[in-house]
Amino acid sequence: MVINDDLQTFLADWKSASPYLEVQTSGSTGTPKRITVRKEQMMNSARLTCEYLGLRQRDKALLCMPLRYIAGKMMVVRSLVAGLDLVVREPSGHPMADSDLPPLRFAAMVPLQVYNTLQVPEERERLCQTDILIIGGGSIDRELEERIQKLPIRAYSTYGMTETLSHIALRRLNGPEASTYYTPFPSVKLSLSADRTLVIDAPLVSDETLVTNDVAELLPDGRFRILGRKDNIINSGGIKIQAEEVEEALRAVIPGGFAVTSVPDPKFGEAMVLLVAGEEDAGMFARIGPILPHYQHPKHIFRVEAIPLTGNGKIDRAACRRLAKQLRNGQWTIDNYFKNIILI
Repeated sequence: MVINDDLQTFLADWKSASPYLEVQTSGSTGTPKRITVRKEQMMNSARLTCEYLGLRQRDKALLCMPLRYIAGKMMVVRSLVAGLDLVVREPSGHPMADSDLPPLRFAAMVPLQVYNTLQVPEERERLCQTDILIIGGGSIDRELEERIQKLPIRAYSTYGMTETLSHIALRRLNGPEASTYYTPFPSVKLSLSADRTLVIDAPLVSDETLVTNDVAELLPDGRFRILGRKDNIINSGGIKIQAEEVEEALRAVIPGGFAVTSVPDPKFGEAMVLLVAGEEDAGMFARIGPILPHYQHPKHIFRVEAIPLTGNGKIDRAACRRLAKQLRNGQWTIDNYFKNIILI
């Protein structure tokens, strides 16, 4: 196992006498923060994943994500708990780029890493030699999921957060077991709050019941799917719009980076804003109309150089709101974006 500086530091913290570790949240919906967790609970989480996926001693596992976040830390803990042979690569957008990468039993990546890997034939071939892939840290769009469905491996989307010490549920992306719903680990109990957000009772990894901001649909058998985040609901003129649902619809017509957010508005309360990165494509805006119902049409469309992202590649929702507000305050407004389009 190659040991770089970050890994050496983590292992030193892990082997210390303290039963606790500090971990950092990603900051996808607000200011990143550090929280204290028990090493025992991290080991419990590692066992749940290894048992579910059937990982065994000496299986080769790839660490290719930053160790400052829980996803990277948990790959190390899984290797320690299950005796996996950890293959370490510097975090990058192309984790399969090394020609000397051995065939892997297990790898964990963010969607961007998977997307980049599938663009390069040699890297895609190395991914196809990996038995099991889990993908977390961001949403998987329809196009990427369709490409993953063609891979001859076991691929899963994960659901979880720093507070649950990585994931507490998996969704199979390909093969006969593919599903649009996540299946929680057996020890995890789920329910919905009055706001229909997911409530997680996972005693092996968290001392507290977690009331998330994720608006969910929960089936009687415990499986669930996430509709979006409560704090990403835009209340525009009394109509509640889930930003993630609009983004999912728009992926069919916007090929580059974009994000849906909102700004305060005297007429609507909140006005939906579409931030679009990259080169101008006037035809794209004409294609948006038929995709969305009228009440989901953006009130403002801003062209930006890049969509704000967190350190692990998620859309930085708080930064998007700040950026949209700054652009809105500096520009004139429109009620019907088909008449006028604001391009920055």
